[in-house]
Amino acid sequence: MRRIAPVTTVAALFSLVAIGCENLDRPFGSCADVDSQDAETLGVRGLERVAGQYQPAPPGLVTVEFGGNTLECWPFTGESFSGEGSDPINLIFVGKADPRQIRSALMSLDGDRTGVGFPAEFPFNCVWRDAIGNVQAVYGEPDGWVGSAIQLECGDHNSVRFHLRLFRVGQWTVGSCHFELLIPGTTDHQVLSWELAEKLVCGDFLRSGLLDFSAPYAPTGQINPSPFRTIPAMIYNGVPVLLRKAIEGPEEDVSEDVPIKNDGYAMILNLAGSVPAQPGVWTQDFVIDFNQAIPRPFCAFGPEDWLYVQGPVEMSMTTRLTTDGVYISSFSARGLLSATPVSPPYFQPTGPTCDAAIMERNTSMITNRIASASGFRYRRLGTVADGEGSRFLSYLRVNSAGGDVYFADVWCASEELAPETAEADIIAQLDADTQAAAKR
Repeated sequence: MRRIAPVTTVAALFSLVAIGCENLDRPFGSCADVDSQDAETLGVRGLERVAGQYQPAPPGLVTVEFGGNTLECWPFTGESFSGEGSDPINLIFVGKADPRQIRSALMSLDGDRTGVGFPAEFPFNCVWRDAIGNVQAVYGEPDGWVGSAIQLECGDHNSVRFHLRLFRVGQWTVGSCHFELLIPGTTDHQVLSWELAEKLVCGDFLRSGLLDFSAPYAPTGQINPSPFRTIPAMIYNGVPVLLRKAIEGPEEDVSEDVPIKNDGYAMILNLAGSVPAQPGVWTQDFVIDFNQAIPRPFCAFGPEDWLYVQGPVEMSMTTRLTTDGVYISSFSARGLLSATPVSPPYFQPTGPTCDAAIMERNTSMITNRIASASGFRYRRLGTVADGEGSRFLSYLRVNSAGGDVYFADVWCASEELAPETAEADIIAQLDADTQAAAKR
């Protein structure tokens, strides 16, 4: 493995990210109000809604061969079944490669990676644990769509970390791993590198002693684009120079977004051994103080429509591994915030402050027979029930036994909608899913 440049401890010194906004005709300077003549245009807009026993395959499947066996899969993760790739697949596991075995192997290791070329400094001396992350899906034959039932992190959710999602596809497990930072004052992460994370995971399995001595690993052909996605310039310019070197990016500040390097190849790791699973319960509970100016995330009229958002977001996750090998994870996030319309570049207030709300619920489970994952995301600005607010809601459920569901809807100030009923229905379904998973 090629050595990387030493990196000092990463300071919490990063800038905010500018994300895309929808081009909707709504008055500037308000938090939620919309003129009555716009109600028909800005009412209920279903972005996507699909449900069924099995969703069809996305375009662009690839074939991977190793040891006389063949895997046909989509080389990306996705946040829906649309075929729009979110992250590249950069790891593939064979042999004793159930996601629970991979989890046990990584969590059994210490943080000393000096023998495989990493410095004895944070975050490269991190240890693995279960991770909080959005639910994503991949497609592979013969199982169809499968969800990220197990997610792992090495580092700190609240600063920088390596984040690994695992998806069981038949006798294979495919993985997507990246190195990312938490954008200060928000609950969102920004990917910095695919390659650095892939090398760290490969290094960990080299030092685990679990790889098959006769055929330990092999690269695939190129299966996804090189590079893939970008780092916004405003975020990149806040990254310390030594960390820019570690991700092999420009050392100087930039005026344009920086492509995230990706060679397009996945590394196949052939596991001949495993680590005995340790049943137990693991919990994480912490608060993130949202305190940042952000582009309005939905129902925005254009790039000048920004909000200054403040308030605590409570994060909680519990993972459980039973004595018979059933893995169950449950995550929730909730925050009641304030949002004030502001105008860039100086972000002076342009209107009254209103309430804003964040809620997320993720559950996952993996057994010897099935793997399932579901994720619910909810964002509200203003008061929705009386038609003076706006709201975004999405739900993804992926189950290897069938019953896949995805929808994402936006409500922008419509008096003809009773959205709280829809929200209650979704939460009731989430609770039912969680209870059913716990009984299996």
